[in-house]
Amino acid sequence: MTSGSDHSEDSDQVLSRIDSTVPHSARMWNHWLGGKDNYEVDRAAGDQIRQLHPGILDYARADRAFLGRAVRHLGQDAGIRQFLDIGTGLPTADNTHEVAQRVAPESRIVYVDNDPLVLTHARALLTSTSEGATDYVEADLHDPESILREATRTLDLGKPTAIMLLGIVMFVADTDRARSIIRTLVDAVPSGSYLVLSHTITAPGLTDVDEAVRFWNSVGTPKLHQRTPEEVATFFDGMDLLEPGVVSCSRWRPEPSPFGGEPEEPEEPEEPEEVAFYCGVARKP
Repeated sequence: MTSGSDHSEDSDQVLSRIDSTVPHSARMWNHWLGGKDNYEVDRAAGDQIRQLHPGILDYARADRAFLGRAVRHLGQDAGIRQFLDIGTGLPTADNTHEVAQRVAPESRIVYVDNDPLVLTHARALLTSTSEGATDYVEADLHDPESILREATRTLDLGKPTAIMLLGIVMFVADTDRARSIIRTLVDAVPSGSYLVLSHTITAPGLTDVDEAVRFWNSVGTPKLHQRTPEEVATFFDGMDLLEPGVVSCSRWRPEPSPFGGEPEEPEEPEEPEEVAFYCGVARKP
């Protein structure tokens, strides 16, 4: 693996840019997923958010499981061999390249994030098969042109590519700006490419979610912006949404549980519980 856009910066310089006094979203997410790449300040804030809204653990797990199902579908059924994963977060089990290269070892993946702690771990953990390639770019979603420029070191953007935006667009405050960023990214790839996106939502009856977000924004960085399911759906405008459309991450093509054995008689599978984290996958026509 190559290290992306920061070839000249050594690990001490990278670590010096990490602020361990302020909770950070990537590190809190890592804590909720059971990881160890976080600080006491992240654990304290994350635990407070869990008290306000215990379902946050379900969000984290549902979003991660959605990533695996979406990547597997795109690799197995859609023939996608290139993935641009923006806002990758801290590496954990079944990262995009692991799922994609399990399906097709020649898959090429570029990860993008702007957290220096993610950078230190990306260099060490995001490896690749010999047939494929994995790279890391340190860049900000607010600068999509830079992301695309750096990604071309590893990806051929003239070929169908999956643009992955899981749990990252919610850190763009202005919805019109978010749409413009997504449009810039999608416009850069050809017909047959895909957009994979997930986003926290707000809706009637989710007061505990709203309260948890308010607390997050009072103590952590970057600030999180909820949107309605209808607003999230507009990010796919002009594309062909795959079934089942824009839904809770837990309900995007759920897979049977491996536990509990086979029922004696066929039963209609129970629909998973909703989480206030919605997602979709769409094909560029």
